[in-house]
Amino acid sequence: MTSDKRYAKIPKRKIRDGLELTEVGLGTWAIGGPWKYGWGAQDDDQSRRSILRALDEGVNWIDTAPAYGLGHAEELVGAVLAESPGRRNDIIIATKCGIVWDSQKNVSFSIAPADIRRECEDSLRRLKIDCIDLYQIHWPDSKTPIVESWAEMMKLKKEGKVKNIGVCNFDMNLLKKCQKLGEISTLQPPYSMLKREIEKEIMPWCKTNGVGILAYSPMQAGLLTGKFNKEYVAGLADGDWRKRNPMFQDPFLSKALAFVDEIRNIGAGYKIDLAAFAVAWVLAHEEVTSAIVGVRNESQATAIAHGAGIRIGDDDMKKINEIYGKIFGNL
Repeated sequence: MTSDKRYAKIPKRKIRDGLELTEVGLGTWAIGGPWKYGWGAQDDDQSRRSILRALDEGVNWIDTAPAYGLGHAEELVGAVLAESPGRRNDIIIATKCGIVWDSQKNVSFSIAPADIRRECEDSLRRLKIDCIDLYQIHWPDSKTPIVESWAEMMKLKKEGKVKNIGVCNFDMNLLKKCQKLGEISTLQPPYSMLKREIEKEIMPWCKTNGVGILAYSPMQAGLLTGKFNKEYVAGLADGDWRKRNPMFQDPFLSKALAFVDEIRNIGAGYKIDLAAFAVAWVLAHEEVTSAIVGVRNESQATAIAHGAGIRIGDDDMKKINEIYGKIFGNL
C-alpha cells in the first residue's frame, strides 16, 4: 500500500496474511444490476462514479463477485481500475467463485475444481488484473466435497493467480474441514444487529484461529438505515430480491421496524445517521476485520466511511442487546 493521504481517512485492520483492509469495504452486489438475486435496474455511469467516490473517501478494498449481475459488477470494477491505472496498487480486490450460470442465465451453485479454475480465469479477465488479492468461495454446494474445492483454491494461490483465499457463508463444519487442509484467511458472513447467528460459535472460532471476518449486510439490506417502513418496502422494484425475502415480510418486518425505532436515540448520541451507526455496531466487535457497505449512488459512497472509527460505549452495546432480547427473544 502507498502512503497517499487519500487512503488515510479510514482506520485499517490487518488479516493474518498481511492485507490491511479499511474498516469498511465497498460492496458491489447492487451495482451489478438485474439478475435473479439483484436489486433491480442500475445506471452504469452512476455506478462508476460511486466506485470512484468511495475510493476518494478512503476505502481501500472492493468486494465483488461474478454472480453480481452475472459478470457485470466485475466488468464495472475492471473498467474503473483500467481508467485509473494508478489506483491499482492502492486497492485490494476481493472476488468469489461458486455461483455459476448457463446461456439462459439460469443460476446454480458449483464449487467443482474445474468450475473454480474457470471462474478465476474469467474474473481475472473481467477485472483486467493478473492476480486477485482475495479469492473466496461464495457459497458451498452439496455436490462437491469441500476438501476438493479447497485444494483447488490452494493450488490457485500457489500458482500466483490469487494472493489470499477465504470463504463466505460457511458453517462450523465446513470451516474446520478447510482449516485442516490449509489456513483460511477470511470468512465473509452476514452480520448485523438483526442477524447475529455467528456470535455463538463462529466468531469465537475465527478469533482463536486467526480468521478475519468480513461482515456483509451490516445495515441488513437497508432495514437498519431508518428509512424503511411498510410502504417503502411495498414500493421496492419488482426485480429487487428483498421483495421475496422473509426479513422484509411480517412477522419479522414489524419486529425489525420496532427495533429500529427503539435504537434511534442511541445512534443519535454519536452524531451519525442510523445507517452509519449500524456499521459502527458491527465494527465494535473485535473479531470483525471489516464491514462491507454496498452503494448505488455517489451520495451513499460519500457516506460510506461514517461508521468507521466510531467506538460505541459498553453501556450502549448492552442497551442494544436488551432491546433485541425484548423484541426478538434472548440472544
